[in-house]
Amino acid sequence: MEYKVLVSINVPSLETKFDVYIPVNRKVYSVINMFKTTLFELSLGSFDMQKDYILYNALTGAVYDMNVLIRDTDIRNGSSIILL
Repeated sequence: MEYKVLVSINVPSLETKFDVYIPVNRKVYSVINMFKTTLFELSLGSFDMQKDYILYNALTGAVYDMNVLIRDTDIRNGSSIILL
């Protein structure tokens, strides 16, 4: 397995979608925090960083456990995920 995977992330609160590389050796909560920081900067402060967000699989609707490594989930290259 490679060190990063390319995923498509949908962010309904910003009504936008991004393609990003995420490291597979990080836990889900760490990736969410990375997304929160990046989205806050890209939105010029309009993204709410104080809110608790959850990652969902866009195809199945499954919720990703916060304490699981990305490589131990079904997130692979080309996966679509939702940040709610």
